[in-house]
Amino acid sequence: MEQVIYLLRHGETELNTQGRYQGELDSSLTAEGIEQVKNNSRLLKLLINDPNEWEIISSPLGRAEQSAKIICEAIGYDWKKVTTDDRLREVSVGDWAGLTIKEIGDSWPELIKNTDNYNWYFNSPNGESYDSVVERVSDWLESIKNKEKVIAVSHGLTGRVLRGVYKNLEKDQALKLEVSQNTFFKLSGQNIQRYCLEFDEF
Repeated sequence: MEQVIYLLRHGETELNTQGRYQGELDSSLTAEGIEQVKNNSRLLKLLINDPNEWEIISSPLGRAEQSAKIICEAIGYDWKKVTTDDRLREVSVGDWAGLTIKEIGDSWPELIKNTDNYNWYFNSPNGESYDSVVERVSDWLESIKNKEKVIAVSHGLTGRVLRGVYKNLEKDQALKLEVSQNTFFKLSGQNIQRYCLEFDEF
């Protein structure tokens, strides 16, 4: 049987609302973020049939684990069966964690010169390189290749890179992939399908 991976991002966090880049820092979900996860979970529940046939793997960062707990409650899955995997954590932005783009630009103007909205993260002092993120998400995909049904809870930038690796996209293409917190993705047979549920449908 062909492998199916559902890839979800955590809901909106307090730092998201402040325009601050989290990286590996942590921040609780907002009320809006909790609703986003609940809405995604309702749609996911319709897609997966028996939740007990699935394995849920989460990033170990608190905002992802908080989202995974909400998903478990919504689909009827035992939270104790969820595993965490460090390879799904968010990309580290090093010294820029917790800062806004203005604060970064004021303090490190040379490092964000000639960058764009999609690639500047990887210039952060003491942060992760694009290639190292590709390596860890590739390693994760390889490690689950014999699992038929996986639900993964990860992050915006990591999720972009993971989908890029899955589809063999170039870096510039991968970094422009959608990262909405109202959306999740089905990865199967080298294809990626987008799912989105508007709030007013329930």
